[in-house]
Amino acid sequence: MYDAAKVKTLLDQRKPGHALPQAFYRDPAFYEFDLDAIFGRVWLFAGLDLDVPKPTGYVTLRIGRTSVILVRGLDGAIRGFFNTCRHRGAEICQAASDKTSRLVCPYHQWTYGLDGKLLVAGGMPKDFDRAGHGLKPIHLEVVAGTIFICLAATPPDFAPIRRSLEPLLAPHELSGGKIAHEATIIEKGNWKLVMENARECYHCPAQHPELMKCFPELRREPPFERDDAAFRAHCRTQGLEVGPFKVEGFEANRFALRGGARSFTIDGKPAVAKLLGQVGDGDVGSLRFALDPNSFAHATGDYAFLFFCLPKGPEETLVHMKWVVNRDAVEGVDYEVDRLTRLWNVTNDQDLWLVENNQRGVNSAGFEPGPYSPVSERTLIEFTDWYVSQARRALA
Repeated sequence: MYDAAKVKTLLDQRKPGHALPQAFYRDPAFYEFDLDAIFGRVWLFAGLDLDVPKPTGYVTLRIGRTSVILVRGLDGAIRGFFNTCRHRGAEICQAASDKTSRLVCPYHQWTYGLDGKLLVAGGMPKDFDRAGHGLKPIHLEVVAGTIFICLAATPPDFAPIRRSLEPLLAPHELSGGKIAHEATIIEKGNWKLVMENARECYHCPAQHPELMKCFPELRREPPFERDDAAFRAHCRTQGLEVGPFKVEGFEANRFALRGGARSFTIDGKPAVAKLLGQVGDGDVGSLRFALDPNSFAHATGDYAFLFFCLPKGPEETLVHMKWVVNRDAVEGVDYEVDRLTRLWNVTNDQDLWLVENNQRGVNSAGFEPGPYSPVSERTLIEFTDWYVSQARRALA
């Protein structure tokens, strides 16, 4: 269990514009604090409605010690529940994904409908209140094909995120696409180091030469601060919102790719012959959206790439990646999986090494929190400040 007073003391010691004290990146007690103060209280990116495209489909996610079920009911609605039986607490669904007409606990066969209602509880007395023992729901929102969840009893207001994301993402029609590929990796680093790495591109010119053929140079200013009038005008003639939209812990913006690139691929050319959604001529840069504490995504004219992480331990993070293409695109004809995924796979392999090397250095007796670049790491400053704000809010 974490010591709230110790957490507060170290938060108070952090210098503005600097990394967090060492304990936040490695101490098991501080990891427990993060599960409560961050992952137990804020909105999290959890995947796509394509993960459960048909009724009776479900997926499970593990957020620290807590497993949740996302299931599509017979009415077509997606709902979220804690993956915990209301009898004696056993986990109900074991698979990462599957189909089922009912949710049956493997311990004593208590049985729940896909709406969470308790249907069967053998051996209980006649006056047993089944209605009061349904699965505990989690808050869930679906926006333009993306799923967000919150484990808190009372979640933060989701409306600002919906208002920001929906007009930008809806034209890409993710719900009408298909998942062409997905991958999961485990990075031996604290989740904050994973997301810190994902929030800045100060390291990109030296460490991601392949990505930088397409990605804008960020050492001078982030793309959402540029006034690229020609690009913005072109997008609007295609009927697309540009942004930027920013609310606490969330940002979304469309920006031009580098060097005339039309997609995030090794050569900058589209990876998929069929466009993803109603995106005009497809030369629409990248729509990037990012939610603290666990995700970012890019949607170009031909595909969408989604990245989100979940904590597994003080120095271990599970990273999920998904590639979405037009539903009618045929593998081997309209796209090749290797070409579609190669750039991000190369980038993720590079980032895995960077994060794990960062963790080794942070663990050293010689570690002292250093200063962030106010230009190249401005978004990282925002992420860390957001974390500190959430941590103080939880302590209060």
